[in-house]
Amino acid sequence: MDNFGQLMISGIRGTTLLPEEMEFIKNEKLGGIILFANNFEDPAQLAELVNSIQKLRDEYPLFISVDQEGGRVIRFKKHFTQIPSMMKIASIDSPKLVFEVHQLLAKELSACGINLSFSPCCDILTNPENKVIGDRAFGTNAEIVEKYISAAIRGLQTSGLLSCAKHFPGHGGTLKDSHFDLPLVKTSLTELKSREIIPFIKASKSRVEFIMMAHLLVDALDDKLPTSLSPKAYEFLRQETKFTKIIITDDMQMKAISDKYTIEQAALMALSAGADMLLYRNMDDAGKALVALREAIKKKIIRREEILEKVMRIEKCKKENLATYQPIYIPKIADSFNTAESKKVMEQFTNILTAKA
Repeated sequence: MDNFGQLMISGIRGTTLLPEEMEFIKNEKLGGIILFANNFEDPAQLAELVNSIQKLRDEYPLFISVDQEGGRVIRFKKHFTQIPSMMKIASIDSPKLVFEVHQLLAKELSACGINLSFSPCCDILTNPENKVIGDRAFGTNAEIVEKYISAAIRGLQTSGLLSCAKHFPGHGGTLKDSHFDLPLVKTSLTELKSREIIPFIKASKSRVEFIMMAHLLVDALDDKLPTSLSPKAYEFLRQETKFTKIIITDDMQMKAISDKYTIEQAALMALSAGADMLLYRNMDDAGKALVALREAIKKKIIRREEILEKVMRIEKCKKENLATYQPIYIPKIADSFNTAESKKVMEQFTNILTAKA
């Protein structure tokens, strides 16, 4: 059996694994799982779920991922510290506080077995009408966003959580939401280089483990294909940021992609273009993508060596970061929440914000 399942991160349906999900994870040697609010009841349940997933691992643990940015993008609420939006935190003008907030976030997530955060957002909010990014961004110009990116990544990755810079090459100037439609970006190549990708270069220099490729139609890069399916966009990412680690797509089931391409078409196009991993919110579509990939390799539409290079990049990351995995000890979970340290960080934020008001 091949290990092409390493190229997929998939969602699951509920708070415990279904038999068919267990079979898929184990038999396909799945690369990772993404968790949402419907997978969560409380930290102890979350840790039990993660332990049950990791029991099915092959040589290395799975990536267990979540979007837990702070502000309005928080999947786990009960007992977790409710981190404010990144724009509100950045208003304090303290990279040290950004670092401490992300340390806190990482410690709570890693206590439950989460090992990958799809954050921070490197997007620059250049369009004030942009609702999908909005206050998820650190700020409205490259200097502000760049200032906090390194602190956020270091805060996460020094506390046991891999991080992912998103949404390349920048979602902050759009009007449309790629969950529902394909946003068009008219930014010039000069502006992209001098503004949008500056935070991503900072992320790469800060040794971020993942960069997420957005579903955008960026005229300056490719006026025909969305960035997530465009070889030109992946080449631009690698060349401009000098990033050598894992590039993952945004959710391949977003309408920006699914309204225009079949699951099979999009999967093959993204992998051929330069993606290392594909993200799916459910296993049915992840399974279809794997079937299509194996068929494409069999027919020599995609070179096996090209796919194995991606698998090697993923396994290298796991070997370097997850090889010392231990199951979560459930009775100790409560010790990681509502701590004196977490209260101190949030009180510090509140006091500074009140003083500035």
